[in-house]
Amino acid sequence: MVTMKQIATRAGVSVSSVSLVLNNRDAGRISPDVASRIRSIATDMGYLTNRFASGLRTSSSHTIGLLSDEVATTPFAGRMIEGAQDAARALGYLLVMANIKNGAKESDREILSLRQFGVDGFIYARMFNQKTTLPDSLQDCKVVLADSTDASGSAPSIVPDEHSIGYTATNHLIEAGCRRIAYVGTIHNMVAQPGRLSGYVDALADRGIPYDPELMINVDTGSDAAARMPAFFDRHPDVDGFFCFNDTRAWAIYSEAARRGLTPGKDIAVVGVDNHQVIAEALDPALSTVELPHYEMGYWAVGKLVSMIEGKEPTPFPKTGYPVDKVQPPPLSEHSPQIECQLRIKQSWVRPKRQ
Repeated sequence: MVTMKQIATRAGVSVSSVSLVLNNRDAGRISPDVASRIRSIATDMGYLTNRFASGLRTSSSHTIGLLSDEVATTPFAGRMIEGAQDAARALGYLLVMANIKNGAKESDREILSLRQFGVDGFIYARMFNQKTTLPDSLQDCKVVLADSTDASGSAPSIVPDEHSIGYTATNHLIEAGCRRIAYVGTIHNMVAQPGRLSGYVDALADRGIPYDPELMINVDTGSDAAARMPAFFDRHPDVDGFFCFNDTRAWAIYSEAARRGLTPGKDIAVVGVDNHQVIAEALDPALSTVELPHYEMGYWAVGKLVSMIEGKEPTPFPKTGYPVDKVQPPPLSEHSPQIECQLRIKQSWVRPKRQ
């Protein structure tokens, strides 16, 4: 087993310096260059931290529990988990995951098991933006919510900026030349619906385009959208742009357009939400879509939790190596930010022929 003394000898520093760095207590004590060299040497030599022993010394296991309802079974789970893991790794923490979708008793059992393991805090992730009442078993724990807000307002959280999603998507359709823009929303009572709708309405108003409530259609699912699109197209043959609540609804637009000999990107323009890769890339032409910031939410949530655990903001945050194609996470000083979402421009938004 590799020891700190061996690492210190190779790095040309003291054992105490190695200890500070490998226990993530080097900020302000060891120069960043030296700390980076020590970590690199430790990795090359295969050094393994004894988290149990370290926890006994510091009263911290440097372990975070990620709890989810069904996020681990959704297409976007990988992005959120990847962001959380990247942040945890950069900050010297281990991420442990548990699925808690099977009711209150099962949830409490999973949470208590992780608490017995000695986790320092929890990320509570949901499968879509919603208000959450935290389980009683978490009431005295450090918790940060991802893609959800605490119903009591106490626990920090991060969610997408739903208004900006609607505004960005609609404004992009306007820039493509669209003037009769439909919104294909949802019948469900979801936090995202009023936010995206208000963004749609505000974007129209800012460009001097009257809001026509007849151009808003709320549907249950993607298949429901497909069933209702023929009548909608018949009633509104002049519609030249569609902002869809998600990519599955956009798929329904593509299907009906094809049946009528219309091509997205030429005859009509379409923008979805999610950047569901199976849909957005499979559609022809590829679907322009607003990408939900799952990676960024996972990354920020871990950084925020670590700042609560350690009583200070991790420095620097984000660490070097943060993906350049991702939205920069909000400052950790914010309690419950709404994070910007990126529009992924593809081929479904080109200026339509009929206007």
